Amino acid sequence: MWNKRNDEPNAPQPMPQSMPQSMPQSGPQHMPQRYEPGTPPQATAPRPAPVPKNATAIIGASMTIKGEIISREELVVDGEVDGSMQSQSLLTVGPNGKVRANIKAQEVAIYGSVRGNVEVSGKLSIREQGSLIGDIKCSGISIDDGAYFKGSIDITRPEPKVTTRPVKSEPRVEAQVG
Repeated sequence: MWNKRNDEPNAPQPMPQSMPQSMPQSGPQHMPQRYEPGTPPQATAPRPAPVPKNATAIIGASMTIKGEIISREELVVDGEVDGSMQSQSLLTVGPNGKVRANIKAQEVAIYGSVRGNVEVSGKLSIREQGSLIGDIKCSGISIDDGAYFKGSIDITRPEPKVTTRPVKSEPRVEAQVG
């Protein structure tokens, strides 16, 4: 006889001792399907939903994170972060956000407070009530009235797009000394 945990839903109840073991039970037996390593999954197994292209990761107001955060998607910080942050997209520090980290991102919008250096390949925006204490390296900046900033700003030019041009080769001249 096989052993099945009793805490699983739809688990068959043990037969009373007065009923003989060889007696057939009426009705079809529906057992939950389980994946066993080495066996192919059932064709009817549900597939996970695809991740949307414009996905946003959110660090909520009740969260505190210490360490390194790396994201390829848009990132919204409304909690506390202590460490370093990187995003290949827009990084937004929400009104409740408190960041003590160096930030490197494509674009940054600050509505809360940031203490650390910020390096942005695009534009940095410090919105009303937002504050930044640290050095900035970006190609564009916007500081609203009512925002606070203390540090230095290094405005960089965007990298020029490299076009490949065919290089003319010089005729080769060989001289013999003799």
